[in-house]
Amino acid sequence: MVTADKYEQRRFWILVLIVSISGFSQGMLLPLISVIFETDGVSSTLNGLNATGLYIGTLLISPFIEQPLRRFGYKPIIIVGGAVVFTALLMFPLWQNVMFWFVLRLLIGVGDHCLHYSTQTWLTSTAKQGNIGKSMAIYGLAFGVGFAVGPLMVPMVKVSQSLPFIVSSALCLFAWLFVFFIRNEKPEVLKGDSKETNSFSRYKLSFKYAWVAFLPPFVYGILETSLNALFPVYALRKDFDVSMVSIILASFSIGAIVTQIPIGILGDKIGRRKVILIGMLVGAILFAVGSQFEHSEILVLATFLVSGMFLGSLFSLGITYMADLTPKELLPTGNLLCGIFFSLGSLFGPFIGGLYLQLVDTVSFLLFISIMLFIIYFIILLLGNKRLEAR
Repeated sequence: MVTADKYEQRRFWILVLIVSISGFSQGMLLPLISVIFETDGVSSTLNGLNATGLYIGTLLISPFIEQPLRRFGYKPIIIVGGAVVFTALLMFPLWQNVMFWFVLRLLIGVGDHCLHYSTQTWLTSTAKQGNIGKSMAIYGLAFGVGFAVGPLMVPMVKVSQSLPFIVSSALCLFAWLFVFFIRNEKPEVLKGDSKETNSFSRYKLSFKYAWVAFLPPFVYGILETSLNALFPVYALRKDFDVSMVSIILASFSIGAIVTQIPIGILGDKIGRRKVILIGMLVGAILFAVGSQFEHSEILVLATFLVSGMFLGSLFSLGITYMADLTPKELLPTGNLLCGIFFSLGSLFGPFIGGLYLQLVDTVSFLLFISIMLFIIYFIILLLGNKRLEAR
């Protein structure tokens, strides 16, 4: 007989394993397809726009996912999302075409968001009071591990272009099967009349409570896609070795893995806002300094590793900050908005970054990342409401 505590632990670790699917599939697809397209002579702008397919898929499913989650519960949404991801991954080798791959990335965006949204809402809704930072740090760690392993699939393309897609699909299927070992649950029922509980009112209330908490996921989205989809293009033009590019990208995620849990615990102790501001400021300075040492692959790797230590927790910090500021019955909506802002950042990153690569040849791509971080840092510092921290 499994006790309640043991079952909760089992459910927690299964959800953590499942969310690693999302990190892994995104971490592999962005640099892998960028390298394939760059080798085939596809323009950097089209390369960047193609990468947005995943995040367009996320945005397309976002308005329609909350009601099914409330009606059917977490487990069915995870099952559907996982099935879409590993099936789409398996279809990539069938036809190498820019538009076909864009559609497949869009489908993976839909599936990934189902996985991401359901697991993070389930975890934030069931985490013990005062322990949410640590729980979500482990969640972020799982995503980071998946994201770090993903780029390491890129060198497989030298053996066979189909191999990384087949291997990743099999790994996603394996992790997805574990969801059948947990019981379904549903989020807390919304209080109030129909006017107060309609979609627009929920979004408006959640934004009012926690708008500042949606900026870290937005920044993380920009970082994720800019670094993983466009940095390989920039690095190849600088004559970096393809294998070294995948190691550099993985180093950012490795840096995040090292500090994810300590930063989550630190957020529980001194407040999420302070930790977010420190991370963004240090990250902006690191990328600015790193832009001056692009002649050395090792120094660029060091820049990515150390900046990952400070910036790799932004997504999980944003979610926990949102959970601090938002009433429990609005957590599904708050989590949904975190996902939407992450997707908006992920769309913004490849578009502006791709344009930057095409138009600005003389200024470092890392400086583009630094400027973006400074801008968001000052918005949170100057406009973020400190009184919400104590809520």
